[in-house]
Amino acid sequence: MITPDETNRPPRERRSKRGHHGPIAALAAAGAIAVLVSGCGAAAAETTPAPPVPNPDTSAALSEGDVNAWLDGLVPAALEETGIAGASLSVVHDGELLTARGYGYSDTGTGDTEAQPVDPDETLFRVGSVSKLFTATAAMQLVEAGDLDLDTDVEEYIDFTLPRSFDEDITLRHLLTHTAGFEERLEGMILPEGSEVNLRERLATDPPEQVYEPGTVPAYSNYGNALVGLIVEQTSQMPFEEYVDQNVLDPIGMDSSTFEQPLPEDLAARLSNGYANDDGPPQPFETVAEAPAGALTASATDMARFMLAHLGDLDSGETSLLEPETLALMHEPALDGDTLGTIAEGPRMTLGFFEESRNGHRIIGHGGDTNVFHTHMQIYPEEGTGVFITLNSSGHEGTSNLNLRDLVMNGFTDRYFPGEEPGAADEPTAREHAQMAEGSYLSSRSMHSNFLSAIDIFNETRVSAREDGTIVVEPGPETGRPTVYEEIEPWVWREVGGDRMLTMRVADDQVQEIGFASAFTLLRADPVRSSAVALPILVFSMSVLVITALSWPIGAVIRRRRSLPKRDPAGRWARVLTRVGVAANVAAFIGWVAAIITLMGLQDIPSAVLVLLLILQSVGVLGIFPAAVALFNDVRRKAGWKRYVGSALILAALIGIGWFANAFNLVAPNVSY
Repeated sequence: MITPDETNRPPRERRSKRGHHGPIAALAAAGAIAVLVSGCGAAAAETTPAPPVPNPDTSAALSEGDVNAWLDGLVPAALEETGIAGASLSVVHDGELLTARGYGYSDTGTGDTEAQPVDPDETLFRVGSVSKLFTATAAMQLVEAGDLDLDTDVEEYIDFTLPRSFDEDITLRHLLTHTAGFEERLEGMILPEGSEVNLRERLATDPPEQVYEPGTVPAYSNYGNALVGLIVEQTSQMPFEEYVDQNVLDPIGMDSSTFEQPLPEDLAARLSNGYANDDGPPQPFETVAEAPAGALTASATDMARFMLAHLGDLDSGETSLLEPETLALMHEPALDGDTLGTIAEGPRMTLGFFEESRNGHRIIGHGGDTNVFHTHMQIYPEEGTGVFITLNSSGHEGTSNLNLRDLVMNGFTDRYFPGEEPGAADEPTAREHAQMAEGSYLSSRSMHSNFLSAIDIFNETRVSAREDGTIVVEPGPETGRPTVYEEIEPWVWREVGGDRMLTMRVADDQVQEIGFASAFTLLRADPVRSSAVALPILVFSMSVLVITALSWPIGAVIRRRRSLPKRDPAGRWARVLTRVGVAANVAAFIGWVAAIITLMGLQDIPSAVLVLLLILQSVGVLGIFPAAVALFNDVRRKAGWKRYVGSALILAALIGIGWFANAFNLVAPNVSY
């Protein structure tokens, strides 16, 4: 889910409990906004290159014994270090389950129950967006049967109208490659345990806006994949969960897996608890509202069967999910330069899978996250190999689980499939292209039509050109830290010392889009709405308004103690309405910050609260007019330079907040998110 999307058993006596602090907060509070502003102008952090690609001569034998020894030496220590309670892994190779391993605890014993170790065959995990591969497989079965067509407008298959901003069709190919053009939505993504969700109602009611032309901008979309699930449901005339159970899970023996929410009774007792970290209490069951995009529950050994199915290596007595020709079609990049332009020169989405590579080896896979479960799956089609890892905790820090997944996945490739050293960079064009790429960018996976677009000012990615023709990307879109890239072909950039790729699309002698990780794009930020402009305006305006609001009671006390005369009653209505506008803006600002922090934690907010904030913000914007009248009155009555300056600052602050509210949809008549 959120994300941008993965038997021999180890000795249990080595398990131990660990205790550390929980993950970092999702968003800084508004009271720290001045600190955020100062951070925007801080010097760039020191860049750290990726680990070197190993020499081919260092490869190890891909055998059960070697993999077990390597994992046993790596994973327990990594769990200890990151504060993750438990992990389950499986590896397939040459048509068989090579190994499945469980580490840590499915129940840490922090409640009334005894601690339970992870069992890779028995313990079930929520795999998040890896679920999308099952939804894509189901859709491709119907394509293979002739019931669906990849390039027909999908409204032929559903019973409601999709939002359109462009004339082009929205096709199944677009949905499976995350290029249908939908903006991101957060509302109701994770629901409380026991919540009931109607998939058709969820998708047809207030869908997200289409903000990109179909087929042109990779923008990861849970909504788009869930729509694929609804198409499967309405085409097959079976509930989605039932179709997948009968046509994807059962045929390949995945008898410990389900999309059902809540879990069937026989599986519920086997589900691992989910934790924020290894010393915290278990978290409630997470009901995924858009089930096809992230509701699958499975064991590591069941996921091994799915990998074998996509490698075409099931036992002879089992039913293949897809014909070899359909599997090949599903595993190949699904869009080309006709619509993606030079973005197509890098990793691209297949019909459901992310395309990856490391050490020169092609990989297809998918990651997945709920609030507490974190998963990654990778398949090496040419090597007949697949690796799956799933975690039941987020860990000490926000990137702990990602770092552990990378440690295992990248370490596996480096150990068993090393490659040649990367080739030399393409120097002739590098300096020129680096200069054209400089600037600020925003993720294509973002909110456009509602108040959450305001968080864009905290999420910018900065690209800087260096004298040697390389670029620094801060933060690196897949690393979370400043990362250096070098151009290896025109508009194709590779991480220095690593395998991550960026591709660029140019217009008007400037890079406008940067593609990465198959389903994501960085779009050049509008200079007027950039953090360099918006944050100073916001901080100045709110500082003036807060100081003004605080000065009212202080001024009243001073006048009373000193028996100062009251202000001229002339123009009093303008001053009173200005105060109303100032107070409304301050209250709205506090409310928006609280709302955004709540929503970033995937907790919903009642629409009535958001409507109230919208009304407060609108009243605040209207305060511009009486503030202008108050300034005019002060000048006309020659009230003195102190009055002029004070009234002018208040008017400027109200105009600044009014601009910010309009630019970032804080007064837009849309409280959907």
